[in-house]
Amino acid sequence: MSDLAAKKKTKTKAEEVQNEKEMTEETAETTAETTEGEAPGDSEAAENTEETVKDKTQEKIDELEDKVKRQLAEFENFRKRTEKEKATMFEAGAKSVIEKILPIIDNFERGLATTKEEDKTNPHVEGMNMIYKQLMTELDKLEVKPIEAVGQEFNPDFHNAIMQVESDEYESGIIAQELLKGYTYRDSVIRHSMVAVVS
Repeated sequence: MSDLAAKKKTKTKAEEVQNEKEMTEETAETTAETTEGEAPGDSEAAENTEETVKDKTQEKIDELEDKVKRQLAEFENFRKRTEKEKATMFEAGAKSVIEKILPIIDNFERGLATTKEEDKTNPHVEGMNMIYKQLMTELDKLEVKPIEAVGQEFNPDFHNAIMQVESDEYESGIIAQELLKGYTYRDSVIRHSMVAVVS
C-alpha cells in the first residue's frame, strides 16, 4: 500500500472520528436544551399537583369540621330535649304522688277539726297535730300551697263551685264556704277547691 493510500485512509478515519465527536456533542447539546426546556414545565406541573393536593386536603378538613360542628349541635339539642323530658317526667311523677297524699291531709284535717277542746291536750291528739304540721311543712318545701278560697272572688281557674248560697257577710260572686281544700304545685293546680259561692 502506498503512502498516499495510507494517508487517505488515516484522513478518512480521522474525519469519521471527528464526525462522531461532533455528532456526540450535538446530541449532548440537544439533550441539555431539551432538559432545560422541560425542567420549568415539570416544576409547574409539580406545583400544580401540590396545590391540588392541598386544596383537596383543605376541602376534606372543612367537610370534617362541618360534620363535627353539626354533630355537636345535634348532641346539644338532644341533651336539652332529654333534660326537658326528664323535668316533665319528674313534674308528672311529683304531681301523681302529691295527688295521692292530699286525701290523707284531708283526713288529718277532718280528724283534728272534730277534736273536742278538752281533748286537744291529749298526747294522742298532740302527736296527730305534730305529724300534720310536719307533713304540711314538707309539702310547702316542695312548693305545694293551699288555694285561698273563703272571702275570695270566685275564679274558675282555681275554684270549682258546687253550690250557691245566700250570705249577709259576702257579696255576690264571693266564696262563702270551702267544702274541699284545693292545692297548687309550682303555680299549676293539682286539685281545684270545691266551694260554695254567694248567689
